[in-house]
Amino acid sequence: MSEPTKTELEAAAFRRLLAHLDERKDVQNIDLMNLAGFCRNCLSRWYAEEAAERGVEIDKEEAREIVYGMPYSEWKAKYQTEANADQKAAFEENKPDH
Repeated sequence: MSEPTKTELEAAAFRRLLAHLDERKDVQNIDLMNLAGFCRNCLSRWYAEEAAERGVEIDKEEAREIVYGMPYSEWKAKYQTEANADQKAAFEENKPDH
């Protein structure tokens, strides 16, 4: 497989992941962290870090808007719920250090 094709496929898969997460706004970030060790905020941070490595400046809020499909503050107000005790306990037990 050529590198340009590989890059196109990776980009397409990333766009599908973002679309899937957008369709599943009911899945909270803490649930993603507890089950997979990453969340939407991690994806946005990774996006900004990769941009910076390539000399492209994207601040935290811009990266979050790319991942969330809207300003993060708007997403939080519309879709984020308070974590329950079980979610918080699982997060503390399995908290990733990235």
